[in-house]
Amino acid sequence: MAAALPVLANEGGLSRYLDEIRRFPMLEPTEEYMLAKSWREHGDRDAAHKLVTSHLRLVAKIAMGYRGYGLPIGEVVSEGNVGLMQAVKRFDPDKGFRLATYAMWWIKAAIQEYILRSWSLVKMGTTANQKKLFFNLRKAKGRISALDEGDLRPDQVKQIATRLGVPEQDVIDMNRRLGGDASLNSPLREEGEGEWQDWLVDDSPTQETVLAREQEGQNRLAALKDALGVLNPRERRIFEARRLADDPITLEDLSSEFGVSRERVRQIEVRAFEKVQDAVKRNLASREAPRAGVPA
Repeated sequence: MAAALPVLANEGGLSRYLDEIRRFPMLEPTEEYMLAKSWREHGDRDAAHKLVTSHLRLVAKIAMGYRGYGLPIGEVVSEGNVGLMQAVKRFDPDKGFRLATYAMWWIKAAIQEYILRSWSLVKMGTTANQKKLFFNLRKAKGRISALDEGDLRPDQVKQIATRLGVPEQDVIDMNRRLGGDASLNSPLREEGEGEWQDWLVDDSPTQETVLAREQEGQNRLAALKDALGVLNPRERRIFEARRLADDPITLEDLSSEFGVSRERVRQIEVRAFEKVQDAVKRNLASREAPRAGVPA
């Protein structure tokens, strides 16, 4: 699928790259559905190529949001394109999603993993909270005008921790880490005996653990996709806008969109969440049931 994709070589070629990808037409829903079916059922590579090229603009748009990490934009876009191709390979048009909605998560995941691998030789963190802080701390600091270097004030730490839903100590630690990317060859003492890299321990998960996590993540994603089918269009719109979007839409905006009160929107959101939660539990249980009967 990557055979004939345009390549963004460097920052200077960004305008030319954007002009190239704009030449690929956007797909109408019916055309997208037929291409996806052709690829999924018959392995039609031409169909897969059209699905990929028609969404290169989506990758570029998402990639531009990650330009503040000091990495070559060409590499960020390339990683996003890899995520897009993975999404196309797994896309099931019969689930009721448009490809863009499905691919967005794969594109962001690919870019974020690349940034976490590349931004520093010392891992910024592997837990969900640490990753959330790594990608959102700068934005959160900007919203409260905490742009000065150095430690945050206690009130600023509390604001950010509350906004992002993480412990205050995690905010303090990540802010200090992002404040300076120390070299692994820096000496431990002024005498120059020993370096930081001598004390690094490879605490990365085993291949078996990674595989198990990936399988679990795929199962949960599939269960969520299936679960969304229990919602009617209004419930699904509100649920996705409030619970799945990076920047959730306000109750006020949704109340205007549907012509109902904010409280009514909130009630629909809660009901939709409960329905999805129940459906996910049922789906996961049904997926695990066959495995439970397999002898160890």
